[in-house]
Amino acid sequence: MPAMKKQLRDVPGGPPALGPYSLGVVAEGKFVFVSGMTPWDPSTGKIERGSIARQTELVLENIQKVLVAAGAGFENVVSTRVYLSDLSKENFQEMNAVYARYFGESAPARATIGAQLPGDFDVEIECVANLLG
Repeated sequence: MPAMKKQLRDVPGGPPALGPYSLGVVAEGKFVFVSGMTPWDPSTGKIERGSIARQTELVLENIQKVLVAAGAGFENVVSTRVYLSDLSKENFQEMNAVYARYFGESAPARATIGAQLPGDFDVEIECVANLLG
């Protein structure tokens, strides 16, 4: 029986998986589920604790690396969940402006959630992309 999923643990230029999880999982060749990405900066190898805009850029760059490794792009994303440590109007607007630059007209369904994040960062985003369309 062929494998029903392909785990993406190492992605060129992408963040390391720092626990017992995959950066992404391709399911039946149809969907890629991208784990919650953090503002890991590949130039320093550390989590970036900058502005919400800078953290969002790094998170989306990390997501893009996982999507590319799976054969997809932002245009294939059908759903996202955005987690902000402080869901203030200002933080939401700052994140949203960067988010809109990356997704443009191909904006997927989205939930934005205020959350207590487990590290020294303020933005985490996970997504699901359709590899067939």
